[in-house]
Amino acid sequence: MEDSFYEKIEFFKSLPFKLLVGVVIGILAGLALNANDGTGLTNAILNIVVTLKYVLGQIISFCVPLIIIGFIAPSITKMGNNASRLLLLAVCIAYVSSVGAALFSTAAGYALIPHLSIVTDVDGLKELPEMVFELSIPQIMPVMSALVFSIMIGLAAAWNKAKLITGMLEEFQKIVLSIVSRILIPILPLFIGFTFCSLAYEGSITKQLPVFLKVIIIVMIGHYIWMALLYTIAGVYSGKNPLEVVKHYGPAYLTAVGTMSSAATLGVALQCAGKAKPLRKDMVQFGIPLFANIHLCGSVLTEVFFCMTISQILYGKLPSIPTMFLFCILLGVFAIGAPGVPGGTVMASLGLITGVLLFDDAGTALMLTIFALQDSFGTACNVTGDGALTLILTGYAERHKIPEKSDEMMNIEF
Repeated sequence: MEDSFYEKIEFFKSLPFKLLVGVVIGILAGLALNANDGTGLTNAILNIVVTLKYVLGQIISFCVPLIIIGFIAPSITKMGNNASRLLLLAVCIAYVSSVGAALFSTAAGYALIPHLSIVTDVDGLKELPEMVFELSIPQIMPVMSALVFSIMIGLAAAWNKAKLITGMLEEFQKIVLSIVSRILIPILPLFIGFTFCSLAYEGSITKQLPVFLKVIIIVMIGHYIWMALLYTIAGVYSGKNPLEVVKHYGPAYLTAVGTMSSAATLGVALQCAGKAKPLRKDMVQFGIPLFANIHLCGSVLTEVFFCMTISQILYGKLPSIPTMFLFCILLGVFAIGAPGVPGGTVMASLGLITGVLLFDDAGTALMLTIFALQDSFGTACNVTGDGALTLILTGYAERHKIPEKSDEMMNIEF
C-alpha cells in the first residue's frame, strides 16, 4: 500500500503528467479567452501568453545547437575508428526509412483518396495580439551548422586521437545535460500550455481540425503502422525486445505533439532513450541527436498524403505514379537537410511541391495550412521512430563487436 501511494505521488510529479496538465489547461484557457474575446482583460492575458510563449520558445531554440554539439561530437570521438562507418550507416537507414514512409503513403493515397469527400470552406481564424516585448535569443549557430560542426570535430578528434579535445567535449556534454535537466525540462510544460492556449483561441482546434479530420486520422494510422514496422525490423535485426524501448517514449511523444519540433524535443528524447535497457548508451548519445535532424519519416509520410489530397481537391486528379515516385525519392534527400522545427519538412521541400508536383500559390497555401494541423503527430512519429533506428545501430555495433565506450549517462527523473 505504501509503495502504491508513493508511486502515485511520483506520477503526479512526472513529466508526462505535467505535459498533459499543460495541454488541458492551455486548451481550456484558450477556449475561455475565445468565448470572451474583445474585452480588455482578454487582450491583456493574450498579450502575456503570446509574449511568454515566444520567450520560452527562444530559450528552447537556443539550447538545441548546444545539445547537438554536446552529444554528437563526444559520441563520435568515443567510437574512434568506427565513427565513419556508423555515421554512414545512420544516414543510410534514416534515408531508407523516410523514402519507405513516403512510398507507403503514396500507395495508401492511390487506394484511399479517390473515395474521400472533403469540404474546404473554413471560417477564418482569430488573430493573436502583438507581443508586449520581443526578447530575441539567437542561437549560437544554426542547427544544421551545429550538426556539421559536431560531425567534423568529432571525426577529426577521433582520427587524430586528440585526448585534450576529447576530454573537453566530454566535460561539455555534462554541462549540456545539466542545462537540459535544470532549465529545458522544467519549462516545457509551460511552453506547451501556452502553445495550446494560442491554438484554442485562434480556432485551429475547433474550426480547422474537424474539416480535415478524416485525412488526419488516416495519416495518424499510417504513422502507427510505420512505427510498428520500424520497431519490428529493429527488434528482429538486433535480437532485442523493441517494446522495452517504445514503453519509455511516452514523454517524448507528448513533448513532440506540444512543441511540433524534433529539435525542441531532443532533451526529452535523450532521457527516454537513455532509460531503455536494449539501447547502448553510446548509440543513444550518438544516434538520437543525429536522427532528430535527419530522420523525418512521420513528416514525410504526412506531406506526401496531404500533397495527393490537395491535388485531388484543387486539380481534380492525383499526380501520376512516375511523378510521385520522383517526388518521394527527392523528398527523402530534402528531409535529411530539413530543419527539425515546426513545418521544417514542408518548408524545405516547397521547391519540390511547386517544381515536381506543379502546385500553384493556392495549392501551396493549402498545403502549408493543413500540414500545420497535423505537424504535431508527424513530429511525434519522427521522434519515436528515432528509437527504432537507434536500436538498429545498437544491433549493428553488437554484431560487429564494436566495443561500448561511454560515460554513464546522467539519469534525469521525469
